[in-house]
Order: sequence, then structure tokens, then C-alpha cells
Amino acid sequence: MIRVLIAEDQLLLREALADILARYEDLRVVAQVGRGDEVLAAALQTEPDVALLDIEMPGMDGLTAAGQLHDRLPNCHALILTVFGRPGYLRRALDQGAIGFVLKDASPSMLVDAVRRTAAGERVIDPQLAVATLEQGENPLTPREREILAMSASGSTAGELAQALNLSQGTVRNHLSLAIQKLHARTRLEAIRIAQDKGWL
Repeated sequence: MIRVLIAEDQLLLREALADILARYEDLRVVAQVGRGDEVLAAALQTEPDVALLDIEMPGMDGLTAAGQLHDRLPNCHALILTVFGRPGYLRRALDQGAIGFVLKDASPSMLVDAVRRTAAGERVIDPQLAVATLEQGENPLTPREREILAMSASGSTAGELAQALNLSQGTVRNHLSLAIQKLHARTRLEAIRIAQDKGWL
């Protein structure tokens, strides 16, 4: 019996996923949560073999939750299920210890196959996304550049970012300038768009 935890913030989709998995005798949904910051506690309580994780959830994103599971419950394999087929997300998911990455437009049979293979410890990755990730290459941004660019996406000024991060305004501007250059963008807004499109933020 493969024990599955589902983490998806949209209730209708979460219940639909549970219904699909319940049709198979070798699969059992042992927990359902709607927030990323509920994943670890639910997993520690129910000890699933597979955690089916959405990326964008309130409280904590699915990639961070995958990292927590990898550290605390190494026998629970994370399978990312998302509508975002962005190469950067795949690379970040793998960096966090996830071993599977499936898009939400996959068929139910493909999803079930992915859950079974993930439970067996196999790496399961959407083939087109894998090719796109290889073609795109590594994220050129440093963790600090990524953090500052992500925070500036909310419209924060350099002064507000500097205060929030306990840095000087000059340091914040330097990081933003480097990020813009590395992404071959003309403006901060264009750099944010490029990084978001590639899944680097």
C-alpha cells in the first residue's frame, strides 16, 4: 500500500486528486492539507510514502515544504504537481530533494504512474520540461540577488528593501543592477518578469 499526502490549496482540486487516487487499491490518501506550512506536521503524523505537493500555496511554497520533508522524513518522496512548467522550478525542486515533477495537465493515469514510480524512489520528470531545463542552463542569480529581486516585485523601493534586509541602499542597488545585467534586461521590472517566467523567483 502506497501512502500519499496531498498538499494543494484549491479545495476542489485537492478533493479531485484524492478521488482519483482512491480508485486504486494500492494507493491510500492518508492526509490532505491546504497550506504549505501544514505539510511537515501532517507528514510526521501520518508517515506517507509520497507527498504530492503544489508549488504555490499559502504559508509556504511546495518547494520549501519538499526541502523540509527531505530533511526530516527522507523516506517520504516529494512529487511536485504544478500548472507552472517553468524550467527554473524543476531545478529548484530537485535542489530541495523532490524526485518527481508532473504538470497538472497530465492524465489521471500518468499521475497514478508518477505516484507509484516516486514511491519506488524513481525520478519522474515531465520529458518536455526536462529538455527545456537543460536548454535553459543554470540560474545566473545569486541567492541574495534572487531574494532582492523577488522582494522588489511587490513594489518595494530600494530604501524599503535595504531596511528590511539590514543592508545599505547602495548594496541593494548594486544587487539589483547585477541581476538586471545577468538577465540581459533593461529595467528592474523586465528583470523580474524574465526571472519569474523562467521559474527563478
